[in-house]
Amino acid sequence: MNFIQSLTANVTANVTASITVFTHVVLGGLERRAGDRERGDVPGWVLITLMTAGLVTILWTLAADQLRTLFSAAMTSVTGPGAR
Repeated sequence: MNFIQSLTANVTANVTASITVFTHVVLGGLERRAGDRERGDVPGWVLITLMTAGLVTILWTLAADQLRTLFSAAMTSVTGPGAR
């Protein structure tokens, strides 16, 4: 085996080893990220849901008559004044 063949064989072996290591690192990271996504942030979503429900309840309590009037006006404009 001459020098060029030896050098080519060494470079090929090193590149193959590097690609193998890189692939394991990348795929390992993807597996960890996929597992992390499955966990989620339950307390944060629960808090957002409860706050939204609380805001809707407060707004509905304060503006029930105005909302009813707004809805009636919107329905009248779509269906016409004589439709029921």
